[in-house]
Amino acid sequence: MNKIFEKGGKLYWLHSTADAFQTFLAVPGTVTGRGAHVRDAVDLKRIMIIAVISVVPALLFGIWNTGYQHSLAIGATPLFWEDVWYGLLKIIPLYLVSYVVGLAIEFASSQIRGEEVNEGYLMTGMLIPLIVPADVPLWMLAIAVAFSVIFVKEVFGGTGMNFLNPALFTRAFLFFSYPNDMSGSQSWISLRKDEALIDGATGATPLSFTTDGFDALQSAGAQYGTGFWDFFFGAIPGSVGETCVIAILLGAFILIWTGVASWKIMLSSVAGALLVGGLANLAGASDIPCHYHLVMGGFAFGTVFMATDPVTSAQTEAGKWIYGFLIGAICVTVRLFNPGYAEGMMLAILLGNCFAPLIDHCVISVHLNRKSRKSKLA
Repeated sequence: MNKIFEKGGKLYWLHSTADAFQTFLAVPGTVTGRGAHVRDAVDLKRIMIIAVISVVPALLFGIWNTGYQHSLAIGATPLFWEDVWYGLLKIIPLYLVSYVVGLAIEFASSQIRGEEVNEGYLMTGMLIPLIVPADVPLWMLAIAVAFSVIFVKEVFGGTGMNFLNPALFTRAFLFFSYPNDMSGSQSWISLRKDEALIDGATGATPLSFTTDGFDALQSAGAQYGTGFWDFFFGAIPGSVGETCVIAILLGAFILIWTGVASWKIMLSSVAGALLVGGLANLAGASDIPCHYHLVMGGFAFGTVFMATDPVTSAQTEAGKWIYGFLIGAICVTVRLFNPGYAEGMMLAILLGNCFAPLIDHCVISVHLNRKSRKSKLA
């Protein structure tokens, strides 16, 4: 680092910012001076980069789908490159706001605390534009990002200290503060100011009709297909990156293969959703097949990229099974029995974040008690 940013230099008060730019692409030259330590190539920076790469397939599909849904909504013939260009023009500003606002607060907080700037926001900033409507007003997004980063992350000590997922809390802030822009039939289709939906078109997501039954779901979504594989492919209205399960599964493969995310949380979340959905089918409480919940709304995206956040999820191996199962079960329960809020994944994960420390505490307590009993018997 340049001497002017080191202690005693004229710009030492900017040393955290200078260090962040210097080590963005290069590994810092600092090493431990004494004591035992682990030499490993996998550090926080590499974990964040792998996580960002895993989201790219969902981002690319979301760019195209934003333009594709726009073409369908106004009655134009969908053209691949025109749809991609339209999607880029809509989504790039979301990323600019997400990273400019979020990183500015991260840098300022690190400077105030005199600490290094961590790479934790790289993933958070990548996720936020993918879980909101493409047409969300940028000033609303800026306020939500600022509130989330400050009050969910920085006040608790920064990266690794937050107990709630900052990206998901940003969406929750938008949903409860500006419900008209985050729900309804007009929210999920991107339109210019001088455009309107053609007759017969609807901007509602398939999830909006789950409380009305399977017949309502099929009839309401006729414009984009209502079969399981239509939802699996994802050419439907919704948040930018949440609709294509194929792209999300590619990201899941990357995360599991590299060991960045826990497959136990993903699998148990699916099991919880299928169990509650299946019981509702058997009891006659819902005629929507339980496996449809896996490909509708933000379930797949939340399970793969949100629930597995290593900071806010359960840390014990047994706790991961309980934590994931709880999220999947609560998500489907909210979807089926709360007609005012069809998407339960956001609330399920945030609730799971709150209970994760308690789950780990109980798992560890049970393990220690069992070990203590065994030692007494021995």
